[in-house]
Formats: sequence, structure tokens, C-alpha cells
Amino acid sequence: MCFSCVPSYERFVAPHVVHVGCSLGTFSKMRMQVVPQASGVVAEIGFGSGLNLPYYDMSRIERLIAIDPDEKMLSIARRKLARKQLSAQRLRTELMSVGGECIPLDRASVDTAVVTYAFCTIPEPDRALREIRRVLRPGGRLLFCEHGRSGRPFCRRMQDRLNGVWGHIAGGCNLNRSPQQMIEEAGFAVCNLRRDRFPLHLWPLGDHFAGHAVPK
Repeated sequence: MCFSCVPSYERFVAPHVVHVGCSLGTFSKMRMQVVPQASGVVAEIGFGSGLNLPYYDMSRIERLIAIDPDEKMLSIARRKLARKQLSAQRLRTELMSVGGECIPLDRASVDTAVVTYAFCTIPEPDRALREIRRVLRPGGRLLFCEHGRSGRPFCRRMQDRLNGVWGHIAGGCNLNRSPQQMIEEAGFAVCNLRRDRFPLHLWPLGDHFAGHAVPK
């Protein structure tokens, strides 16, 4: 079946497939380690369905700007915000239906940028990283956790072979990108990098990358 030939799948089914898949415990454990570090004015690029919301330390956050081009995913996030009653008094949240390649924020206006499992789907991640650099204030940080290209040759070959089909099923996700390399090539220094293998049942996702980065 060619999923890309079925617009209804991409519009109505894929967002829920991504939401459920990225809710698995393996992803939640990494979110739990990374997301609570966010502070000040926070911009989350690739906000999706709001899976990071439970992990933010609201006492540290002045404002949360949620950026994602997929209105279907943002609609899931809006329902989640309503259910959890995250009111403006508790957490100032602004949802923006735009891509990470053109962030509608002023230069040096953000203390923390958060990207979790989104560099795999952003069409032009290099542009998005340049935009993140632009909006970060001096001393600001990029917090990230991502899956990416495996360190094992056989797994890398299989990621390359599966990449196209996987992308159609999983909302444009790429299996074979190298998040650490992309971040460094965009002018960031990666700090406290943690790199692990995914569990066997998630082997196509390759390696897990997590840490923070600062502009050089």
C-alpha cells in the first residue's frame, strides 16, 4: 500500500500513529530527563501533540511557545491542555501553527529551545537550527533528545533501505539523520551528550541522542 497516495491517511491517521508511537516508555524516560531543564521563555520546536507537557517544571518557566506546522497535532495538544487545565495563570502557553524553518519570534528572545523527536521530521533541519540560534538569547540553550543514525553498520544499511516507507507511515519521520552532526554543523557546541541504543523492538530507530547545546 502506498500511504503517500492516500491523503486521508496522512491527514487523519498518521498524527495518531505518531502520537501513540512517541508516547512509549522509552521516549517518556528520555523526555523526563531533558524537558525539566527548560527555564525562562521556552520555545518548543516540533511541539506536536504536546507529549512534553507533563515534564515541564512550570515553576521555572515564564512562557511556553509551542511551534508546529501540523494543525491536526496541535488540535490534540489543545485538548490535552484543556484536560489538564493548564490555564494562563499556571503556564502561559502560545501555540503557533508554523514550521521550525521560519520561527516568528524576535532575535534573542528565547532562553531555552526544546526539540524532542522532531529533527527527524522537519523538512529542512539546518534552516530550523539556524532559526533556533537566531532566537536564542546569549547564554541560551538548546535541549534535545532524538533518534538517529545507528553506530552499527548493519542497522545503518537497514535504516537507509527502510527510510522511505517508514516516512510515509510515520508522518515524514527519517530514520537515518545524524542529530549530533546536524546540531554541530549549525554552529552549536554539544554538551553532556548521552548516546544509547534503542531497545531491540525499536531497532529501526537506531541510536538515542540526548543532551544540550549552546551557540559557539
